[in-house]
Amino acid sequence: MARHRRRKSGNSAGPIIASVLLGVLSLVILGGFIYLKVKANSNPEIDKASLCPVDGPIEITAVLLDVTDPISQATALDLRNEFQAIVSAVPVGGLVQVYTLTETEGELNRTFSACNPGSGENVDEWTSNPRIAQKRWEEGFQKPLDEIAKRLDEGVAGNQSPIMAGIQKINLEVFGAPQHRAIPKQLVVASDMIEHTAAFSMYRDGAEYDRFEESPARDQFRTALDGTAVRILDFQRPSLNFDAEQLADFWKNWVENNRGSAYRFTRLEGIR
Repeated sequence: MARHRRRKSGNSAGPIIASVLLGVLSLVILGGFIYLKVKANSNPEIDKASLCPVDGPIEITAVLLDVTDPISQATALDLRNEFQAIVSAVPVGGLVQVYTLTETEGELNRTFSACNPGSGENVDEWTSNPRIAQKRWEEGFQKPLDEIAKRLDEGVAGNQSPIMAGIQKINLEVFGAPQHRAIPKQLVVASDMIEHTAAFSMYRDGAEYDRFEESPARDQFRTALDGTAVRILDFQRPSLNFDAEQLADFWKNWVENNRGSAYRFTRLEGIR
């Protein structure tokens, strides 16, 4: 009988393995594309004017600066350090608004309003442009606030110091806005905290809260500070008929009676 030679079969597994690897590679590429697209879409869209997310800020920090009188260089330096620390703690998407007090009740000058848009360090270079983000952060957020910090020792003497009216104005126009009611709010007041109006004057009435309660100012300047953390940076004044502890207690009572939270009173260095 004739012998039949068994022919060597070719390596048929090679094309199959190549096809599998190609399929896996395609899935990896597709998955990476989908991941980058989803991540890019998850970055909040920013309003060019306010630098806030188009859906609104995630929190608000309002700073009220009492420049109705000049302050000492030591106090200004301490205030500058505190101001910069407060601003640095604002998260991406957080709104900062800076106001200066005037001698007219309820009349404020707004010197700054913008959200922290995030610097170049806060963006993913795969989905955003760090250079553009850094420029936007520096020009729209950091540099203007640095300029404000440099001018904190400038002040013009006024006939009144309506601090309560200033707080009321911010609370009604900013914190009380419907789109802001559900987000965290912080109010920082940098002042000598000497309330001085026709309705109530600490120069005349002292810092006794009972006397304030009997004055027209109690109802005139009451404001609902629900959910608002209040921090006071106090400029020390000499030759007053009450001390810093009494002043701190007075404002603690006022904040709590207006339903504010997380009250904090800090005496700055230097004498005004």
